[in-house]
Amino acid sequence: MKIPVYMDCHATTPVDPRALEAMLPYFREHFGNAASKSHPFGWRAEEAVEEARERVARLIGASAREIVWTSGATESDNLAVKGVARFHQSRGRHLVTTAIEHKAVLDSMHALEREGFEVTYVGVDADGLVDPEAIRAAIRPDTILVSVMHANNEVGTVQPIEAIGRVTRERGVLFHTDAVQSVGRIPFDVEDAGVDLASLSAHKMYGPKGVGALYVRRRPRARLVAQMDGGGHERGYRSGTLNVPGIVGFGAAADIARAEMPAEAPRLLGLRERLKAGITSGLDQVQVNGSLGSRLPGNLNMSFRHVEGEALLLAMRDVAVSSGSACTSASLEPSYVLRAMGVPDDMAHASIRFGLGRFNTEEEVDFVVRLVVEKVTRLREMSPLYEEAQPT
Repeated sequence: MKIPVYMDCHATTPVDPRALEAMLPYFREHFGNAASKSHPFGWRAEEAVEEARERVARLIGASAREIVWTSGATESDNLAVKGVARFHQSRGRHLVTTAIEHKAVLDSMHALEREGFEVTYVGVDADGLVDPEAIRAAIRPDTILVSVMHANNEVGTVQPIEAIGRVTRERGVLFHTDAVQSVGRIPFDVEDAGVDLASLSAHKMYGPKGVGALYVRRRPRARLVAQMDGGGHERGYRSGTLNVPGIVGFGAAADIARAEMPAEAPRLLGLRERLKAGITSGLDQVQVNGSLGSRLPGNLNMSFRHVEGEALLLAMRDVAVSSGSACTSASLEPSYVLRAMGVPDDMAHASIRFGLGRFNTEEEVDFVVRLVVEKVTRLREMSPLYEEAQPT
């Protein structure tokens, strides 16, 4: 077992060696520009790009012509949200999203608000779940887009997007989902979900960083305005020289995920339950944040009462995890996701996100359990609040 142990797979995943192997020839032997149409170097690059497009499309039940390459999930979210809003603004200037979306969606919505658009932010319940009927109630005659993430990046809650998709279809509103955390981890099909646009990222599914995709439905066609001008690449949706090695790696990662997901998901669920059981049996005053019934198999977000999350992170230097708190230069604010779920500030500050992945083992889980129990116990021994809370 290698130290430190990596358990932060919602931040990024290691590149699968099989994806890396597929990429390597496109750095040296097949280095052509996919937009070069006059010689074999360009033809080979274009062929590899189109093969990868087919692979990514197959993973989500789409057609290859519905996949637009981007630099990553943030660009995909920006292109979807801003692109749809600006194309359809003559029909309406109202958008609907949730309070727990990724910052790439929320900040895009805030940017549109500065342009005069109106946005409704739908709340979530204590498990972080969105009620489809709340989405229905938020839609107005001038609503042009609903954006609801498939799985949350902090607490792993999987939203009922199929039900939300039925609502948006009934109301004739375009539906975008940030599917970055779910695709490759749990089944996701654009037809079953009823989505018109979906954001994807390679590095969350054991592919390389710096490459993503946006699914854009062709029938009925989802129309949007490009957010980057240039040579008109990607059918005019996204200009810029394509990252051919990255795209090849994305395609390989998609194929691996499609083949191995049926076995990988239950294995990760088993590891997560082992981690949860070990921590809860060794410590009191611990709570799991988010739904356990509708959740990504490898996600575990826990709060440890009377422990500061940042202090626990510093104490656990032998394991890579994330705190639920967002640190800024001026202040330490609790996670906006946990706050939207009604988690008290003290528990939000005491939260840790574990992200289990393809290469984690039972040995690593058992090591992390021992480490968490040891460090939380030590920090609580130094906390007068914990001592006061004990029964006399």
